[in-house]
Amino acid sequence: MKFPPSSPLDQIDRRIINELASDGRISVAELSRRVNLSKTPCQARIRRLEQEGYILGYRAVIDPTRLGLPHVAFVEVRLSDTRKAALDAFNKAVRALPEVEQAHMIASSFDYLLKVRTKDIAAYREVLGEKISALPHVAHTSTHVSMEAVKDDAE
Repeated sequence: MKFPPSSPLDQIDRRIINELASDGRISVAELSRRVNLSKTPCQARIRRLEQEGYILGYRAVIDPTRLGLPHVAFVEVRLSDTRKAALDAFNKAVRALPEVEQAHMIASSFDYLLKVRTKDIAAYREVLGEKISALPHVAHTSTHVSMEAVKDDAE
């Protein structure tokens, strides 16, 4: 992970974060060895980084293709209303859709960019027509289908 020059973290904190980002299951003993710190201070730093919100959690990285969800589409969504109440309603509703992996509010000619994962194009069409288009204040959508993931930091 690249840190900005103004980062408040010292080199050891940065190394701890990088090691945990590449292997969240690493033992504290092994992490301590890799960052050249004894176990107790290493554990204290990890706890502090968690408490301060630098480390948000630990998770398993799952292969969605192995689960039968290889199809990825990116959907531009334009809303009919962008006042706070409309944005809040859209945000709440889109969070409830399991097919939407990511949702980003965008500064562009459209309002949101969604990453949608399904088993195939037919399933995607159903999600688009029955779920995404029915979200609050959706006025227009445009779909971009991914042919290949060239870089995906989740892997």
